[in-house]
Amino acid sequence: MKEIKSVSENNNKGENSSLKRIGNFIKEARLSRNQSIEELASDLKIGTHQLEAIEEGYEEKLPEKVFVKAMIRRISQKLKIDTEFIMDEFKTERKEVKIEEIVEEVSKNNYKSRQSKNLNPVGFLIFILIAGFLGLIASSLIFNLFSDSSQNQTPKQELLKKTK
Repeated sequence: MKEIKSVSENNNKGENSSLKRIGNFIKEARLSRNQSIEELASDLKIGTHQLEAIEEGYEEKLPEKVFVKAMIRRISQKLKIDTEFIMDEFKTERKEVKIEEIVEEVSKNNYKSRQSKNLNPVGFLIFILIAGFLGLIASSLIFNLFSDSSQNQTPKQELLKKTK
């Protein structure tokens, strides 16, 4: 199945997806200014192969990340691109997500929500039976309490006769 990626063309040569996005920004800015890779590399005093690697997102063809960061900052300043935005993009890593993973996660969540909504009918029946049984016991105890106390009480008239 297809993969959702932040960049449509991303071959799997260990590329840093943020570097690929930045490279696309730089390439578009350079092309919009009708500037060749050779001209820009010469102006910045960096190798043409390094500028190509940045534009294509080939991290393995570039030096340490610190140096790449410095080069990207200089390139964006030279092309008058929003340097802060580019540097923030450089820090941001976006995970590639497969459609199958999304579908699987959504179906799991739907199944869990359906399970939590469906009450178990057997459990509900047992609950009703236990509640009814407890209610019956409680009512018989209360009835016995009142019936015992009423039998032990002497009527008022008998009390009055005894006191006279």
